[in-house]
Amino acid sequence: MNVSPWQALAKQYVWPAEGLTRIPDWVYTDQTIYEREVDKIFHGRTWNYVALECEVAHPGDYIRSHVGPTPVVVARAADGSINVFENRCAHRAAEFCRDLSGNAKEFVCPYHQWTYDLKGSLIGVPFRRGVGGKGGMPADFDLTAHGPRRLNVTAHRGVVFASYANDMESFQNYLGPEVLREFEATFDGRRPKLLGYYRHTLPGNWKLYHENLKDPYHATLLHTFLVTFGLLVAGNRSLMLVDPTGRHGVMASAKSDGKSVSGAAKKEMRSYKAGMVLAEPRFMDFIEEFASPWSVTMATIWPNLIIQREMNTLGVRQIVPTGPHEFVMKWTMFGFEGDDEAMTRHRLRQGNLMGPAGFLGLEDNEAIKFVQDGMRHVPNGEHLVKLDPTVELGTSDSLISEAAIRAMYKHWRAEMGL
Repeated sequence: MNVSPWQALAKQYVWPAEGLTRIPDWVYTDQTIYEREVDKIFHGRTWNYVALECEVAHPGDYIRSHVGPTPVVVARAADGSINVFENRCAHRAAEFCRDLSGNAKEFVCPYHQWTYDLKGSLIGVPFRRGVGGKGGMPADFDLTAHGPRRLNVTAHRGVVFASYANDMESFQNYLGPEVLREFEATFDGRRPKLLGYYRHTLPGNWKLYHENLKDPYHATLLHTFLVTFGLLVAGNRSLMLVDPTGRHGVMASAKSDGKSVSGAAKKEMRSYKAGMVLAEPRFMDFIEEFASPWSVTMATIWPNLIIQREMNTLGVRQIVPTGPHEFVMKWTMFGFEGDDEAMTRHRLRQGNLMGPAGFLGLEDNEAIKFVQDGMRHVPNGEHLVKLDPTVELGTSDSLISEAAIRAMYKHWRAEMGL
């Protein structure tokens, strides 16, 4: 009589007896699991990336964003505050903000013209008192009691986050000292400057993108560009950092010239192409500008943010899940306000590594599709994450490791009650 619907349903979702070294496919394919993720993770006790401050630099600036699959508006009010609220009219649920970005004094729902200010407060209802004493809203209708849900907001070093939880820990504590140090190595106090966007859809589960960037093993095998030009290759000084909770991670590597790769390692890495050269040699120039030993870092900030620093090209990637089998990836490329024209051109040139058709991103996109296809077409399966058994879970200084993935699923299981 006292068993919750989820407790009863959870009996259907039995984790393999081997523990974190095997992951059941229903983690990625089940609709009920996905809906619980939205509730417990994206709408739970997490800080979700929503924008860079430079995208809403002036009063009235706004941008459409997401927290999980939920559309939100990020707007800077006249007092300078940044506000995040659901893009959903309190009247009939229409998305009242229709443009991707812009500058406005207020938001007017296109359906019935209910009006909201830049903090998400309802400020106007047409024919609220009716016409000629007939119709309209009830006499006790209170504008302040109606409006889209407003989220908790924080910003750090020019990056804006939102949460459905009002009592969230500070962003610094949320990351922990080691991941925060890597975050601040990229966002180092200079003011970010917007360079542009990519946007595309991937036919896979949203967690596969986190896994992909907690999986240095694949990086040494799948990506011809990475291994041939020494960006992330067996033999480089590298680290797969994981915070104590297991939810955040940073894949890091120090660039080599590719000549230090052993013959044995080259034999293992079939994607290594000896003799491959670039028609544009400036593409691989690395201008040291960060207080960091790493030339490449990919930080995964749970649950929806990837921070890329690939030599001098910089970007944030926002994960927007649309269901268990698909997610949208929104890339925002940036530099810094102090960059001269030469540095901006250099960042844009190196940006060809990234994006949906980049020299690196294209291969990851295909691999994620192949994994999701395998789980959908041969259901009720499980798959292995056993690499690096001496590190049960967490940080590893080996590229041939899946310890970070195991740590992520320990956290995921705790949040999901599984």
